[in-house]
Amino acid sequence: MDYSTLLIEERDGVTTVTVSRPPARNALSGRVLAELDHFLSGVLTGPAPGGIILTGAPGPAFIAGADIREMAAMTPEEGERFGSLGQRVTRLIEEVPCPVVACVDGYALGGGCEVVLACDFAYATRRSVFGQPEVVLGLIPGFGGCVRLQRLVGPAVARELIYTGRHVDAPEALRLGLVTAVFEDRGGMLAAARAVLDRVAGNSATAVALAKAAVNGSRGVTVAAGLAVELDAFREAFTTEDAREGTAAFLAKRPPAFPSRTRPVRTPPSVTGEPLLHH
Repeated sequence: MDYSTLLIEERDGVTTVTVSRPPARNALSGRVLAELDHFLSGVLTGPAPGGIILTGAPGPAFIAGADIREMAAMTPEEGERFGSLGQRVTRLIEEVPCPVVACVDGYALGGGCEVVLACDFAYATRRSVFGQPEVVLGLIPGFGGCVRLQRLVGPAVARELIYTGRHVDAPEALRLGLVTAVFEDRGGMLAAARAVLDRVAGNSATAVALAKAAVNGSRGVTVAAGLAVELDAFREAFTTEDAREGTAAFLAKRPPAFPSRTRPVRTPPSVTGEPLLHH
């Protein structure tokens, strides 16, 4: 696919994906979602980078939301297909075996906020604003906001934010746990995201993928069920060359040379369930 709404930059094992529709404040059109689907599907099936930074083209918004001009003319059937594609993209963000960090500079509303919720964690500039204002349009969050927001901030706070549609500034987003750090400017935020992903890239890619699958797979279930997911991932780690290399390097007091740094990483269905691409 030739990307017309995404800018892809790869540097030192980290891929930066920029949603670029400046005239529409980077809104999520069907085209944007299709391109994100294509890119993320490639990451899921091919060699994964050490990490992905997901951001929006510079301007007033990270991603202002879903494209309202497109949605205004949709039939119920078209709306369902649009929502299904948005849900697929946010699930792919969760299923790719490397960390995905949202770097938010400006408005992250509606679908933009839902993209943030699907990422492993998020950084934001001080001017950023978050929210799920769909009820103002007579709609509801459809890309996973009703599901993921309550898991992150708790059911009561999620209900209040979704029912009112109110906006949340960066300091409140930090307090609620929507973001993990707030920066004064875009440059500092992107540098910090790259630094943390550089550190992740020095670890076992297989172990990081297994840890991500265990964290995501144990959310919203009982402690017993969550521990079962974790134990599956823990056992799987012992089957890998990385575990043998990492423990041997530790005992030999030398830096590890993890084989997974140069190979495609696959997280087994025993940990993740059936891969999304097979659904």
